[in-house]
Amino acid sequence: MSPRKITRSSSTVNTPHLPEPRRQGRRTGRLPAAVTGLGAAVACLAAAVVPASATGTTSAGPEPVVSRGVTIPAFYNPPAQLPSADGALVRTEPLPLGLSLPGLDGRRLPGTATRLMYKSTDAGGGPVAVTGAYIEPAAAWKGGGSRPLVALASGTMGQGDQCAPSLSLQNPLTIGEGTVSIGYDNLAVYRFLAAGAAVVVTDYAGLGTTDRLHTYVNRVDEGHALLDAARAARSVTGASVTSASRVGLYGYSQGGGASASAAELQSSYAPDVNLAGTYAGAPPADLTEVMKGIDCSALAGALGWSINGFAQSDPSLEAVVAANTNDVGKAALKDTSTMCVGDAILGYGFTNSKKWTASGKPIADIIAAEPKLQAILAQQRIGNLKPTAPVRLATGVQDDIVGHQQARQLAVDWCRKGGDITYEAVLLPNLGDKLLTNHLAPLLTDQGSAISWLTDRLAGRKTTSNCWSMPVQP
Repeated sequence: MSPRKITRSSSTVNTPHLPEPRRQGRRTGRLPAAVTGLGAAVACLAAAVVPASATGTTSAGPEPVVSRGVTIPAFYNPPAQLPSADGALVRTEPLPLGLSLPGLDGRRLPGTATRLMYKSTDAGGGPVAVTGAYIEPAAAWKGGGSRPLVALASGTMGQGDQCAPSLSLQNPLTIGEGTVSIGYDNLAVYRFLAAGAAVVVTDYAGLGTTDRLHTYVNRVDEGHALLDAARAARSVTGASVTSASRVGLYGYSQGGGASASAAELQSSYAPDVNLAGTYAGAPPADLTEVMKGIDCSALAGALGWSINGFAQSDPSLEAVVAANTNDVGKAALKDTSTMCVGDAILGYGFTNSKKWTASGKPIADIIAAEPKLQAILAQQRIGNLKPTAPVRLATGVQDDIVGHQQARQLAVDWCRKGGDITYEAVLLPNLGDKLLTNHLAPLLTDQGSAISWLTDRLAGRKTTSNCWSMPVQP
């Protein structure tokens, strides 16, 4: 079976069984009628939602890219050439927030948003255009010192360009032809803005930008994209943050892995980022273990995103993927590549990966028998480097999607390296096996404490590691 190619800014990379190049293809997917009805009901409740096809654009490509019925603004089409400096802005435009109010002083609440495209470096050492958003808060910073910056890494949104976090800030609910995307991390964004901290959100490599697929849970791509977002924020017109501003990293789930990776990479990749602290919630630090938790779960479709992303980053995996997937699996990989979380849950929830493999074995068994795959996942392991700034790591003890034990092990690994780690085991009852409830509940119950902890770091307040308590912590 001949490989497809995803066009990069200056080169092409072979990838297996992926959709046609995004500049040329207009993919749509359709959900079952019951799901479509559910989406319509949700739409009726979301009065603040702006249709995705109505977003403003800047001229950057010959024709619009459409992903599952959602038109991607031309802003997200990267140019052929990128700046040389990591974090350098490529382009900006005003970003209307989907949820905002007029302020008494004429400024919008909670702030003024700018859509960004900036340059980063991917895991292969090549240049990559990344999009995102910067929000200058209307509220004053009262924590002491100059206004700080929170670089926020969103949790899993999907792999389709319509799922980009910056688009969800404009359209908190996006519904297309077979796609549903909800900006669930917007709550954390708004809470930081209310505290007077500026916020920059990264879309990650390939999520939103139309030249490549999103490299889901690739620790280097994600860590670099988050740190470069912090750099890019300084150059936004009207931004009050500078290179001297304290920076906090924040993320949960996929975002927790991104913030954890960025915390490790900061000293070598972005020493100019004045890192004050990191919150890493439910980080997928050991993908070998996490893939076992995702298989047969409500989020089983995320296996497709992982395989698609790693095959794009390392084209030599094409033959391995082709040899180990059957026709059903190949079709699923192509289908998931344009899906958001809602689509994946409804389309592939609780799927057993054995249905996708040529051997009838689960993906975990195939990885265990394939040294190349083991090596790639080992390279993605977070915990081999010491973060230089304080980290608060939280994990739900009942989390059966992004497993509790592997997240706890990350805290242990960092503590052994002398990291300043605050470990928080979130104690909740079992809310249902493999339903995502055990994974999502700590996001909500711990969010207030996580934001307060990180805000204290941004204010310059000291913290004390609790690594000494790890032997008795669950």
